[in-house]
Amino acid sequence: MIPTLPDSGLGRTHRLGVIGLWLLALALCAAVIARTPFVADLSAFLPASADARQRVLIDQVRSGAPARTLMLGITGGDAAQRAAASRTLAAALRDSGLFEQVSNGENDAWAEVGRWVFERRYTLSPAVTPERFQPDGLREAIDETLSLLGTPAGALIKPILETDPTGETRRIAEALIPAGAPRTQDGVWVGRSEPRAVLMASTRAPGADLDAMQRAIDRVRADFGPLAAQGLGLQLTGAPVFAVDSRAGIEREVHLLAAAGTVLMSLLLLVAFASIAALATALLPVATGIAAGIAAVGLVFGNVHGVTLGFGSTLIGEAVDYAIYYLIQARRHGGAGDGWRHWLRENWPTVRLGLLTSVCGFAALLFSGFPGLQQLGVFSIAGLLAAVATTRWLMPVLMPDGARGMGLRRQLGRAARELFAWLPRTRMLWLALGIFAVVAMVARGAIWGTELASLSPIDPAQLALDASLRADLGADDSGSLIAVRGDDAQAVLRRAEAVGARLDALVDQGVLGGYSSVARFLPSLETQARRRAALPAPGALQAALAEATADGPLPARRLQPFLAAVEQARQPADDTPEQAATGALAPLVNALLLKGEDGRWTALLPLTPADAARGIDAPQVRAALAGVDEVVMLDIGIELRRMYQRYLGEAQAQALVGAVVVLGLIGLSLRAPRRIVAVCQPLLLAVLLTMGGCAALGVPLGILHLIGLLLVVAVGSNYALFFDLLRDQPQPDDDTLASLALANLTLVLSFALLACSAIPALSAMGRVVAPGALLALLLSAAFAPKRPATPTR
Repeated sequence: MIPTLPDSGLGRTHRLGVIGLWLLALALCAAVIARTPFVADLSAFLPASADARQRVLIDQVRSGAPARTLMLGITGGDAAQRAAASRTLAAALRDSGLFEQVSNGENDAWAEVGRWVFERRYTLSPAVTPERFQPDGLREAIDETLSLLGTPAGALIKPILETDPTGETRRIAEALIPAGAPRTQDGVWVGRSEPRAVLMASTRAPGADLDAMQRAIDRVRADFGPLAAQGLGLQLTGAPVFAVDSRAGIEREVHLLAAAGTVLMSLLLLVAFASIAALATALLPVATGIAAGIAAVGLVFGNVHGVTLGFGSTLIGEAVDYAIYYLIQARRHGGAGDGWRHWLRENWPTVRLGLLTSVCGFAALLFSGFPGLQQLGVFSIAGLLAAVATTRWLMPVLMPDGARGMGLRRQLGRAARELFAWLPRTRMLWLALGIFAVVAMVARGAIWGTELASLSPIDPAQLALDASLRADLGADDSGSLIAVRGDDAQAVLRRAEAVGARLDALVDQGVLGGYSSVARFLPSLETQARRRAALPAPGALQAALAEATADGPLPARRLQPFLAAVEQARQPADDTPEQAATGALAPLVNALLLKGEDGRWTALLPLTPADAARGIDAPQVRAALAGVDEVVMLDIGIELRRMYQRYLGEAQAQALVGAVVVLGLIGLSLRAPRRIVAVCQPLLLAVLLTMGGCAALGVPLGILHLIGLLLVVAVGSNYALFFDLLRDQPQPDDDTLASLALANLTLVLSFALLACSAIPALSAMGRVVAPGALLALLLSAAFAPKRPATPTR
């Protein structure tokens, strides 16, 4: 039912049609939003197209082993209780079916892997050569094995002595044990830094599937519930925990900011209009803009990132400006139902030009190679267009004469008049501050940050726990790895073997502490065939064995199982990645041998430094790998910084293009150099002063600060254009000045709320836009063109 309105010249059919179309658009947006997933992983802020190094790194961030690995610590009780709890929890997690691998130091968990290694020892051992099975080679190998019987390893060697007297199983196992293996007590892994049992679990689902990560984490906590009742504590960390907690934190922040912003804006509008109807009408462009922005991002990208959604809460501050302009400015000529006509004739062209400048500024983000920036661009453009369209067509239907209540608008208008009349006297002060800002930025030097982590909302305490558990588990933390690529799995395995031979030399020289390679337990087919060919025929081996064991403590007659095992190993039975990925080796193969979306394969070889304090000698490693095709060494920290620098440089270039387009649009519209300077000068000073303030306070600027500066230009252009519009009025009316002041106040306060967010990516925008928007209004008034003594047209 449409309420009775003054005669506005808008027929009932027109009003019904506008309201119906608006409701239909909202319904369509709601349908899209309901089916759009929400994500929070930082991979959206990594380049969509990347070089070979970056592709490997991005794959690891999105779905690699680190993105699927949980690290657990069990605290409290005594050592026996913690060991029992470790076994109980590990068994429950293995039975859940959610985890590909659960490791806690129990030998039973590796029984299948051990069986794989033992059965294939002659195709896995690099010591298998023709010389190995000559009398001298056999004698040396058997003597070495016998010498270990009196050591702690003897208990493991004795049961397989007669089937593996040359010690191939032991040699393979030693190569597979990480250099920093966890400490073992009571048959389970325990911590080094504090009394606790430690475990590691890898999920079956990829790390990018946050819902699956949430289920896995919930299952860990549920299975630990009975143990917690015994007084034990659970420590849980890892990339899945960070991702899930980040998503939850961003969701909480977005809801809190949206609620707080809505309440604050509502109070301001009630004070200004003293009308519930005006308040409800003013919030319609805001709600429509946010709904349209989310729906547009969902349609284009298939998901909405948390930072994009958080940015949507800031749209409250700008979208409500359009409503304020209309409700106040249409009221100036209201009373006969045609206030909207005067607003369209006198004020709409300026609002439209301000909208176009904002859209052009944000359109530059659409051409970014980073999905995160593209989402922000799509959201901003769709949201602003929807908010302005709602103001232009719906609000004249609902309130043709603007807001009826006065509230404190008259007092606000008088205060704004006095302030705006005084500000032109301060021009030299603002110019001096602009020079000071430039000096502060030059003195500071590098004012732009280079860390992708600046976008991360992870709590430092979580990072400290992660580092502590990682150290106890001996998880590789050097941040360096070798990536070997090829067109097929066998080509990659061959190259990994060539790389491994060179890395072995570095390990022998003490340059590296060790490395991991899939080729150690899954050699290429060529290597498997060569090692089988090195095994002698039964007669030759029996003769060589008799000579090697003559007068020795282990007679040849006891080694008949060895002869049978060698003969069996000589039979062709190739092991392929497809077979290994479905058996006991699946966790290892899936972590270190990857097939990309482009059909190419990549083998990862994580490196362990010889000295953790010094790290990896990257130049020496790269020199050792020279000549091997399609092999790159990655330092994860350096690569992330390199990507972020590229990201930042691209964003700066796009922001500059957007600013140039905005200036060009203003120039085409105004076509008077003096007016163009009057409009653009306050925008430039607002940006310089904001950046200078950050430099003076020692705040490094990042990607989201840059987006905030772009928003300052977009919003500030509206203020500057309005003051340009007022140039023909000797005494601007209080309603117009009140609309500018109230619009700026709502925007500044909404972004001030954002500045208080616990999410760095959101607070960064708030800390730039809140002061920048206020400066843009003050500077627009300070540098406004002088008005004539009498009105002119």
